[in-house]
Amino acid sequence: MAQFFTIHADNPQPRLIKQAAALLRAGAVIVYPTDSCYALGCHLGDKDAVVRIRQIRGLDDNHYMTLMCRDLSDLARYARVDNVQFRLLKNNTPGSYTFILDASKEVPRRLQHPKRNTIGIRIPDHAVALALLQELGEPLLSSTLILPDEEQPLNDAEEIREHLDHLVDLVLDGGAVGLEPTTVIDLTGDTPVLVRRGKGDITPFFIEDYFAD
Repeated sequence: MAQFFTIHADNPQPRLIKQAAALLRAGAVIVYPTDSCYALGCHLGDKDAVVRIRQIRGLDDNHYMTLMCRDLSDLARYARVDNVQFRLLKNNTPGSYTFILDASKEVPRRLQHPKRNTIGIRIPDHAVALALLQELGEPLLSSTLILPDEEQPLNDAEEIREHLDHLVDLVLDGGAVGLEPTTVIDLTGDTPVLVRRGKGDITPFFIEDYFAD
């Protein structure tokens, strides 16, 4: 049965954040709020926890898992970026974006896209997620909480507990968040490419929105 913490969305209680981080270090899979929607998270190096997240979401090995980072200081270790890419990232983080970047040698092959050697990086704009990342002192491996055969993420913590009570170890209830996943932008080429239109505004990237209605 999953533990259930009611946590303040703007001023998360340090005691609860410390407990959540300790559970992650011990191999837990957790549900936590972000600035786009609720997400599943686990410790970066925990292979078994990654498998559990993929099973919950019904994902194969070709689906990106995102590195949820506290700030740009993690970039140099996990991704290779040039000056132009860094400026784009600096000007648009934190926020509701996932950026596809070339993975560094520090990123295990099992976490990279199997054909492209790339990784998804995200810096959330949400107090609970940032406090958790600060307490961990390292990125969190993460995936949007969308169940198999569903089109929208789960948004209500009580409903999440009902669905995932025996599949996750902790639900952090930060209240209702959004239903729109992040905007995914590929920065590995000469110009930014829109992979998925989501909550994040694409205007700063001068991308033609082929996904527009």
